[in-house]
Amino acid sequence: MELKLSPNAVKVLERRYLRKDQEGKLIETPEQLFARVAGAIAIADKQYGASEQDVKLLTEAFFKMMANLEFLPNSPCLMNAGKELGQLSACFTLPIEDSMESIFETLKVTSLIHKSGGGTGFNFSRLRPKNAVVKTTGGVASGPISFMRVYDAATEAVKQGGTRRGANMGILRVDHPDILEFITCKENNNHITNFNISVAITDEFMQRLAKGEDYDLIDPHTHKPVQKINSKDVFNLIVKQAHKNGEPGIIFIDRINQYNPTPKLGEIESTNPCGEQPLLPYESCDLGSINLDQMCKKSGARCEINWERLKEVTALAVHFLDNLIDVNKFPLPEIEEATKATRKIGLGVMGWASLLIRLNIPYNSEEAVALGEKVMSFILEEANKKSLELGKNKGVFPAFKGSIYDKKDGSSRMRSATLTTIAPTGTISIIAGPCSSGIEPLFALSYYRNVMDNDKLVEVEPLFEQVARQRGFYSTKLMEKIAESASIKDIKEIPEDVRRIFVTSHDIAPEWHVRMQAAFQKYVHNATSKTINFPHEATIEEVRKSYIMAFDLNCKGITIYRDKSREEQVLNVGKPKEKQERIIHEIKKEIAPRPRPEVIIGTTTKVSTGCGNLYVTINIDEDGKPFELFTQMGKAGGCAASQLEATGRLVSLAFRANIEVKSIIEQLRNIRCPSPSWEKGQRIFSCADAIARVIERRLINTQPVAMVAAESATIPMKHSHDDQLQSSDLDEQVNIVGMCPDCGGALRHEEGCVKCHGCGYSKC
Repeated sequence: MELKLSPNAVKVLERRYLRKDQEGKLIETPEQLFARVAGAIAIADKQYGASEQDVKLLTEAFFKMMANLEFLPNSPCLMNAGKELGQLSACFTLPIEDSMESIFETLKVTSLIHKSGGGTGFNFSRLRPKNAVVKTTGGVASGPISFMRVYDAATEAVKQGGTRRGANMGILRVDHPDILEFITCKENNNHITNFNISVAITDEFMQRLAKGEDYDLIDPHTHKPVQKINSKDVFNLIVKQAHKNGEPGIIFIDRINQYNPTPKLGEIESTNPCGEQPLLPYESCDLGSINLDQMCKKSGARCEINWERLKEVTALAVHFLDNLIDVNKFPLPEIEEATKATRKIGLGVMGWASLLIRLNIPYNSEEAVALGEKVMSFILEEANKKSLELGKNKGVFPAFKGSIYDKKDGSSRMRSATLTTIAPTGTISIIAGPCSSGIEPLFALSYYRNVMDNDKLVEVEPLFEQVARQRGFYSTKLMEKIAESASIKDIKEIPEDVRRIFVTSHDIAPEWHVRMQAAFQKYVHNATSKTINFPHEATIEEVRKSYIMAFDLNCKGITIYRDKSREEQVLNVGKPKEKQERIIHEIKKEIAPRPRPEVIIGTTTKVSTGCGNLYVTINIDEDGKPFELFTQMGKAGGCAASQLEATGRLVSLAFRANIEVKSIIEQLRNIRCPSPSWEKGQRIFSCADAIARVIERRLINTQPVAMVAAESATIPMKHSHDDQLQSSDLDEQVNIVGMCPDCGGALRHEEGCVKCHGCGYSKC
């Protein structure tokens, strides 16, 4: 059969999914990919006595469903099914106990999972708080956030088989003593970048919040209260940070456990990276999505939902995802055991906004919310029927006894403990597209894409272009005008009824986003990944109301994003050149170096390195701020001297431009050279590492550290690095961060994730 793939879909498949030989040349077509996946998944039925003919027919049905773009499994399945790796799960949750052994054993497992193409979720709430006494050593604990940074660094170092990058979810309970540090740990957008973070909020907290009462912070090691803190203050800080840059999100942990299908196996503590799959320790999530844009048919001049085909695809998709568990090659025996014990699957949807447009229904309407409930309830009902059929033919999930399905009359013999999830579909919605992602509205109707020689190409949402041509208002000039705006609501050249239907995320009030999430959540066993979009001018109070609304409407969590609130956001609507120049101008203005006073005072620290004694001078200005750094190596010359001079100049520039000192230390710390040394029991890896340690001693820590051998005050100094430290030198150094690491396109915040619509890159 002929596949109807868009050029973008072909590009994404070629870049990430199709087989390549050792030289990187493609040796697989999209049709062969779908055939490979269909055959690898269908063969699982042989374990249950299916004949060769049965497996062949099932393979054909799976292939047709995927080739018609009616359903696609999660990316690891498309990438790895039928291959040697064979790791088909999207995400995993791993336990972290309060011991160094557990912390680093889990870190090792995390690295193996990331290498195989999966994401990971953790709850750090069992770790004792910062500065708690460690009895075995007599020292003090560094706290959960410090170990999050360790996990973040490890994730950065691991490449996921060249196809996916690591993604993590970090969760901390709202009653953990370090909760305030956790809430603000991503205030700097360059910190802990490989984590999404969420606060696990309890029902008790929400009850106390309603009354403005204090609540207890509980030491997880002793299980005793250590402090009282005001619920309103904590909640306001969460809201303030989310308003600032979209994090932390919230999960309602007691509500999640209220719907835990296997309570005898333990409480659910964590979720996968985008929060839509609450899981027990070591469970994995096996996900797939029905393309609702393909679930409609013509009825005269109008479109209507093809309920019969939706029924067929739902049953096939449940069968597919159940088989996936049987053929999966799990990274660890514990993961295989936990996953097969509950056999949880997560069937979701994509193309919801596209379907609404075909049905002529505005996203932000009562009709759309009601239809969302109807569609998802239909999918859940048909999924239940199929799971009961599979349970009868293949057996119930092993942890069935004591589960919520364990009825005396034997009427609910389910194959899977959970069936439905609304997951991010960033990349697979491009393959299945053009269709909208998950249950999100359209992001834009017309936008600029970078092409060769930095030219700008205007791309138009296909459904909108089709209507524009049919109704006679299409023009290149109009599409460019739309690309310069986030919305068409005020563009009078477009008919009012078209403007009403083609709403984008910028047009839709936050309460409609929350209501749509709640409508789908009502019939979702697991949870719903969705971003609640806010305009840039939205207030903190508006964000707060949405959080409360999500709780009141029985959502299991919420992620918000206020437009342009992250420094790294690249605007892909609006005049690109003008806006980029404005942003660059603002950044340059912000980081222009301070002028040097004539006289300045500082200290010099002597450090023994593998290359000799290094003298590091740090000078402080009249306001007590670090201003410049000089280095001198005893007998160094040539390359060594020039490298030290360069390092000193760049650190000085950073000081004078008010760059955060901790960020400077992070860049220099642990850089290694061939000649490391020991200084008073501490390893000095290089001159750069030594400089970082001196900066930390002088400007961050107030207690002496072992690496300092000798020090002396310096006299007031008039000399400085020469006049090269001028703001004009920054002209070529300014970058607008947040572009796609693969193709350089714009990264967008959707479905609780960050992704590129140009090449299919997804942080999750």
